[in-house]
Amino acid sequence: MKRRLIPAVVVGALLVAGAATAAALLLGSETGRDAYRGSTPPAAIPLPAFAIPDSAGAVVDSGELEGKVVLITFLDSQCTEACPIVASQIARAIDRLEADERAAVAPLAISTDPVEDTPASVGAFLRKNRAEGRLRYLLAPVANLRPVWDDFQIVASYDTGVDTLHSAPVRIYNRDGIWVSTLHAGADLTTENLVHDVRVALAS
Repeated sequence: MKRRLIPAVVVGALLVAGAATAAALLLGSETGRDAYRGSTPPAAIPLPAFAIPDSAGAVVDSGELEGKVVLITFLDSQCTEACPIVASQIARAIDRLEADERAAVAPLAISTDPVEDTPASVGAFLRKNRAEGRLRYLLAPVANLRPVWDDFQIVASYDTGVDTLHSAPVRIYNRDGIWVSTLHAGADLTTENLVHDVRVALAS
């Protein structure tokens, strides 16, 4: 059972504000073949530090991702709206990359509801969305994930009390660990855009 319910109108305002900011950044971003298609952050924001086990129990330490392009998103395995789209688009994009490109990319999802997310539910979710083996889903107790959510400044479904009401951006960090692009389901998140931005990040 979820706790710390936040009024939906408040969370909705936060998510709308985030989407509006992303759209504004996208409209103001550089154009051209080598420009990111997702919205770009206004400053050189580094990847927050974390060490979280994945659904198989292997710890993913951000310090060991140096030199890789990191894809980070935030999912709830019970979510039936944005999450399936995000997971499947990431999986398709990974499949479109060349083998050497895939080896240089770390696609990660961090749970927004570690109470209801379990290795079994995560496994079923990844299989259903053909993301198994392509997207590592990170799980930990709420106390461990709370500072991670805060560092990434995302709204968790554990807090809203609604599986479908949470932040679900796809953020791309370049090889230097700098946040360079964000894509959103229902807006600019497509397989083509994700592959493009990953390749720009790999080359940067």
